[in-house]
Amino acid sequence: MKMVVQQLADDVRLKEGMNACMNCGICTAVCPAAEYFEYDPRSIVVAVQSGNEEKIQQLLTSDTIWMCGQCMSCKTRCPRSNCPGIIINVLRKVSQATGAFVQSRLGRQQYLIMKTIGANLLRYGYCIHPSAVDIQNHPEQGPVWEWVYSNREEVYERLGANLDREGPGAMRKIATNDLLELAVIFEQSGGTVLWQSIETHSKNKAIELGLVDSQGNPCMDLYTNYLLNEDPEF
Repeated sequence: MKMVVQQLADDVRLKEGMNACMNCGICTAVCPAAEYFEYDPRSIVVAVQSGNEEKIQQLLTSDTIWMCGQCMSCKTRCPRSNCPGIIINVLRKVSQATGAFVQSRLGRQQYLIMKTIGANLLRYGYCIHPSAVDIQNHPEQGPVWEWVYSNREEVYERLGANLDREGPGAMRKIATNDLLELAVIFEQSGGTVLWQSIETHSKNKAIELGLVDSQGNPCMDLYTNYLLNEDPEF
């Protein structure tokens, strides 16, 4: 297997994201995530720029690279047109491909994202679809959302949407040909390979945690419940 440094260098996005960092710290100063977490985009760029295999490995297995919200404020303010947000995208991809993501709490959430947002994209053509939201898993939304969910057809119609119907409008039904094209894009862009990697490494993690069925196979329902209830570390 290639060294992590080489895997990063092979991604064309790294050339766009890191031109010539001078460690000024403006990216950290403007970063919304740095306001709420122990998160420092500058230190991430410095670690990648150093080419230090050990430091980069630590990033791949940490919560740090999953704290970025991809707002790209760093890109607009950097005096040398670097983009830590893109660098973090590359780190995330390598983490997913190598299985390093299962070593951190936020990284393990990739399995949930794949099974929700990823599945929604291929099934509905939307990241979030009203019909796919399980209100039992989102008590924080409160009774108003529960009422909206239970009466969604009437509510969306009153708001001028076109929920699950043919023709134009918000939340319209996406044509089958368009969904097939989306699946091809997902395949050709490498999304399917990453999907399989996330699933494989998540199953291995489930076995490691003892979340298995009577035959010793990974029980992903138990693993999902584990992820939903895993205590935060920060």
